[in-house]
Amino acid sequence: MRDTADFIADAYALGAGTWTLAPVARGALGQIWKLSGNGTSWAVKELLFEKDEPDVRAESALRDAAEQRGIAAPRLMPDRTGSHVVRLPEGSWAKLYDWVDGSAADPTDPESVKWCGRTLALLHQAGEGASGTPDAWYEECHQADDWAELHDRTERTGTPWAGELGRFIATAGAELARYVSPSAPGDVVTSHLDMRPQNVLIGHDGPVLLDWDNTGPVSAERELARAVYVWSGGNRFDDASARRLLRAYRDAGGPAAVRSLDAFSMLFATDLNYVYVQAECAVDPEVTADQRDFASRETVAALRRLPDLAAVTRLTEAVAAA
Repeated sequence: MRDTADFIADAYALGAGTWTLAPVARGALGQIWKLSGNGTSWAVKELLFEKDEPDVRAESALRDAAEQRGIAAPRLMPDRTGSHVVRLPEGSWAKLYDWVDGSAADPTDPESVKWCGRTLALLHQAGEGASGTPDAWYEECHQADDWAELHDRTERTGTPWAGELGRFIATAGAELARYVSPSAPGDVVTSHLDMRPQNVLIGHDGPVLLDWDNTGPVSAERELARAVYVWSGGNRFDDASARRLLRAYRDAGGPAAVRSLDAFSMLFATDLNYVYVQAECAVDPEVTADQRDFASRETVAALRRLPDLAAVTRLTEAVAAA
């Protein structure tokens, strides 16, 4: 990877010298690398599935507005030409960020939970007045015929988890899909859209919010509900933690509230869609073997951590009464 490291260092005018790239983490959409040289380190996000140049205007604008409100986030760096994305010699697109040292956020830590509530409130204030329509990823899910065709492909290719996928489609998948619907236009803000503990590092000066790639319009209520579920423990949620996050959100001036099970539509849609796209990638002959293997592992993991409708119903009742 020496040639690629040198290419990135030159594209971003980081200076001459010996530059190295080391893999750090692999996500659903990209590979994170640590670029090191000249006594400095940078984070490179390689976008594995982007065919056209990514539009980062929303990400950049919200990140800058959030910083003005005290939310710490890595800078999205421009290259020599002022562009925030470069095309690597391998053909993929990449972005360069500040490197952040820190430990993963602990969702059982009360201070981290309160930080999440406050931060989400500030993001929703920064993103007020959005006029766009939320992406279908957050508002829709695949229909029964789509799932049936995908299941058939997994069976024909001998995928070991085809049976588990089929049982999910017939039971929990169909149940959750009934609660996925378009959001009301008046509730839309521009926001981060992926507020999970995995996207927060606790650095020397406090929490830093990472991974702004998904920035766009979303229902404030639905993003709040998803955060409550994720940060309070998921299906084994802690009532006190859920209420703590909501209080912090309200105290910081957050405009939304979780009023009914409909608020969790975004949670259901994103989790259903994630299972679908990973299962689809796992049997796609056009992607690399490594990508298929990653998608196969992700499918199995996602199937086993899906929201349980009964648990989310209890969570709804707990927070609606708070």
